[in-house]
Formats: sequence, C-alpha cells, structure tokens
Amino acid sequence: LSFLNSIIFDLMSEPPKCCICLDEFTSPASLPCGHRFCLACIGEYWRINGASQCPLCKAIFPTRPQLKTEQTLHAGAPTEEATVPLKAGEVPCDFCPAKHRAVKSCLECMASYCATHLEPHYQNEDLGRHLLISVVKNLEDSVCRLHGKQLNRFCRSDQTCICAMCAQTEHRGHHIISINKEAAKKKVKLKRRKTKLQQAIQERLSKVEKIKISADLNGENPKEAWAQNKELTQQLEEEISELQRRNSELEQFTQTEDNLHFLQVSVRV
Repeated sequence: LSFLNSIIFDLMSEPPKCCICLDEFTSPASLPCGHRFCLACIGEYWRINGASQCPLCKAIFPTRPQLKTEQTLHAGAPTEEATVPLKAGEVPCDFCPAKHRAVKSCLECMASYCATHLEPHYQNEDLGRHLLISVVKNLEDSVCRLHGKQLNRFCRSDQTCICAMCAQTEHRGHHIISINKEAAKKKVKLKRRKTKLQQAIQERLSKVEKIKISADLNGENPKEAWAQNKELTQQLEEEISELQRRNSELEQFTQTEDNLHFLQVSVRV
C-alpha cells in the first residue's frame, strides 16, 4: 500500500502536461469544456483538422472559441527564446527586436514568427486559417508566383519546383514527385561528384609527388631537373586548387537543410 501511495504521490507531484505534445504546458489555453492544452498545440490541432473540437471529450464548438491563455507554468523562468542564442542557419523572428528563433513561417503574412509572436495565429479565427509551414529562410522563394501556394512538389519533366495547383494545371501529366524525394536524389548524385573530384585531386597530387621524387633521383642537379618540369607542375597545382575550390563548394552546398532552396540553386552548381 505504501508503494502504491508513493507512486500516486509521484504522479501528483509531477507538473501537469499537455495531452497533445505530452510535455509541460507552454502558454496553457483553456477550452470552454474545461480542458487545457498548449496554445500552439490546440491551435495546430484545429488548423489541421479544420474543426474546433476538444481532442479529449470531443466537444464541438460551432464557432471558434476565444482561447483564454494563462501564464506559462513555472512563471519567472526564462523562456527558450530568451536563453538560447540564434544558431547559424536558424531563421530569426521578423517581429522580435532581439531576433529570437522563428518556429513557423506564414504563407499568408509572408513572415516568420517565434513562439510568442505566433500566438495570435492560434487565438484569432481569421489568422487561424492561414497556412503555417516549417520555417524557411527565403520565404518569397517558397511560394508559387502564379498561384500563391507553397512550392512543395518538383516537376522532373521541366526540372522546376511547383505547387499543388501547378501539378493539376500547367504541369498535369508530367513526372512529379515531392520536394524532399527530389532533393534526396540530387544529394546522392552530388556525393558521387564529390567522390570523383576527390579522386581527381588525389591523382594530381600523386603526379606532383612523382615529379619531385624523379627530380631528386635523376640528374646531379635537382634544381635543373625540377626547372624542366616546372610548367607541368604549375599546371597540376592550378588544377588541384580549382578542384579543391569546387569540392569545397559542393561540401557546403550538400549541407543545405532547406530542400526547396537546395533544389532552386542546384542548377547553378
């Protein structure tokens, strides 16, 4: 009995958690039915499902209720955005003076938001209809200029990034796959190119080394023997420098995490 009481005490002493993300509440929001969720969790749940319904009791609200937010539990503790500095490659919030990390980009507002500035998109019914996507650096380049929709497909027939509407109209009948699949295929090809570049660099380095060894072994005057091969050596060293430059560019390019941006600039590599 004492063991059972100990378990119950441990459970009761644990901070309450959101049943959607299974983590401690962040900006807890209460629904009219009394259940609480993280504001971002219930906002995303309603946006994805297209209906205002409680995930627990399944209560349906005819109109989107005004969510009452409470202060984050453990008030006074610094938030993640306030303590973690922006890392290389991360996108800053467009509305933070301190440039905190953005967690979502909005294709309607054409802006990126941190968790705090994103809250109105979950509280306001009109903003709640906006299409939120994973954070992207070049937001303008992620939207189809013809239809205003997210570029999330790749037309292999025309070698271009397209939206869902493009796939049903201008590119209908073409070979179309997802952005992520095409990016994965291209990255495999780039790795093969990198391997060939590295082999070419190694071959030229070996040739230069052989010329040096030959100059040391043949002839009584190494400087004279080396001078005879100076032009060839200089050419090889120039080729090595150019190959190393290209290899460095490919290495940097393959590290691109944004698959859409990767495909958009891959034609130049």
